[in-house]
Amino acid sequence: MVLLSSSPKWPTLPDYFHEWALVDVETSGLRPGRDRVLSLAVLTLDAQGNRTGEFSTLLNPGCDPGPVHVHGLTPDRLAGAPTFEEIAPQVGALLSSRVLVAHNAQFDYDFLAHKFAHVRSWVPVSRRLCTLALNRLVGPATPDLKLGTLAAHYGVHQEKAHDAQDDVRVLSGILRGSLSAAERLGLALPLLECPPRQDYRPYVPKTPCAYRNPGRLQSGGPLVQGMKVAITGDTRVAREELVARSVAAGLNMMTSVSGQTSVIVSNDSGAASAKLKRAANEGVPLVDEPTYLRLLESVEPGHAKGAARQRSAARTPAGAPTAPPAPTPAVPAQRTATPTASADRADQPLTGRRVLILGGTHDEAVEARARAVALGASAAVNLSASVSDVVVLPGGEADRRMSRIATLGLRVYDADWLQAPTTSAVPSSARNEAGSRPDTAAVLVRGAVLDLTDTGTPWTVAAVWRQQALCDVDVVAFAVDAREQVAGDEDFVFYGAPEHPDGTVTLAVDGPTEQAVTADLERLPLEVHRVVVAAAIDGAATFADVGAIEITATCGIGAAPTARATLDAATTERTMILAELYRRGDGWRLRAVGQGYDHGLADLARGYGVDVAE
Repeated sequence: MVLLSSSPKWPTLPDYFHEWALVDVETSGLRPGRDRVLSLAVLTLDAQGNRTGEFSTLLNPGCDPGPVHVHGLTPDRLAGAPTFEEIAPQVGALLSSRVLVAHNAQFDYDFLAHKFAHVRSWVPVSRRLCTLALNRLVGPATPDLKLGTLAAHYGVHQEKAHDAQDDVRVLSGILRGSLSAAERLGLALPLLECPPRQDYRPYVPKTPCAYRNPGRLQSGGPLVQGMKVAITGDTRVAREELVARSVAAGLNMMTSVSGQTSVIVSNDSGAASAKLKRAANEGVPLVDEPTYLRLLESVEPGHAKGAARQRSAARTPAGAPTAPPAPTPAVPAQRTATPTASADRADQPLTGRRVLILGGTHDEAVEARARAVALGASAAVNLSASVSDVVVLPGGEADRRMSRIATLGLRVYDADWLQAPTTSAVPSSARNEAGSRPDTAAVLVRGAVLDLTDTGTPWTVAAVWRQQALCDVDVVAFAVDAREQVAGDEDFVFYGAPEHPDGTVTLAVDGPTEQAVTADLERLPLEVHRVVVAAAIDGAATFADVGAIEITATCGIGAAPTARATLDAATTERTMILAELYRRGDGWRLRAVGQGYDHGLADLARGYGVDVAE
């Protein structure tokens, strides 16, 4: 049972009235399509928050249940449980015509989508709401946004973590508290459209290659382990068999062609395929299938990636300088200034404050935000419970959020306050929302870098922009080598291909004004020197129409932000490099970039070596 100590009221805004289906799944792993659902719980609520239905069950995955120490679901407990196919009609009836709600909703939705696709159906919901994304907008005074932390904040009693049935009941209390807080702030709910889809494919892993790429196949020379090989067109030997034999020989099989491709295999050199055109432009050698099969019989040994790295480290004397930074990319980012994020900002008068700027021209707002950051604050782009101060520039008094700001009792200043700011405490009337917890994330200025100390946990760079933006923004990522080029088109992660084949880089859409790129840095191939996170606007709109974009870097789902940066110098630009995760010696760093370009996403992608179709 959910116990609410403060009993927040169900919201009264008509925009918040929906039929809800709260969902939680426990799984054997983190990859939808590869891993299995072990337990499932659904709780339905009407538009007034009254419970209307509930269902929960264990599921027999027919495989190893994975991390038992996390979910406690042993093979013995799951034996005899139904399969998803058996309970799909009942689950579909509960979800139908409701808004799906989950904490980290894309995870639960994608698992359900794959399961429904497996039984030749689709998830019968048209929209979803992520309570994690909602609380990132709300900004409660909590150390992080994990389910248990939010449960305590909203007065919800949690009995058993990682139990689907208890988690979904806890989620109902968190939803109630989150909606109440969002209504007080006047926030639009981050609802995402979920059109019916049946195109979810089973996860097909790309076999990793253990050898370093030795370069191009030389005329008359042998194949060497680690060479990147692409195949195009019809083959006499089944494509699956040809790939399997190549992988077994130690070759790195690619699905696209780039400047790093060692050889391309084709039986029709005159075909007008995109791969052959790219190979000709890059000077990649071409062989036919009989020649390739002959070369496969005597592949020479290559250099193992790990061994090469260890030898390189062994040759570096103690105290020797680390390797120099990567060369300038084909699409240059702003790198003229590289202050670190470790500078002592404790003596700045606005350290730990969150300042929202309203009104003014674009240039005036940019200048005001820069001044607030220089004084130690972080610059917010939306009104949230974490905002401590509001600066109103000319015209800002007409902003629709002013009534909410007055109700919350936040202190409001004009632009002169930023010249000599006072640091009085947040009024008690607002402290119920904002609390007294300062913002502890490092504030990065444009060009600043941050050492990432924990690379064993995936890092997420999230971008958020103002809820009133009138155009769509797409966040993308490029996994590039030392030449700032992708090894293949699969290294371009975007809305049409939101996950790298090996799962090391993924894109999540958490709301209409928030998208995030997650990179598993320890699992990235050694050839990847940098993960570039960018944003693009479709059509004629520019970043002057969008306004400031705030990026946050977090280590782990629901963790507190480690760093923030507000990027708003762009005006006429339609694409912008937001941030980079890049290797520095044996570690990784984050750089806030904020470099814009007037061209579109296609030109940006081509600059990094992606083969973009017209």
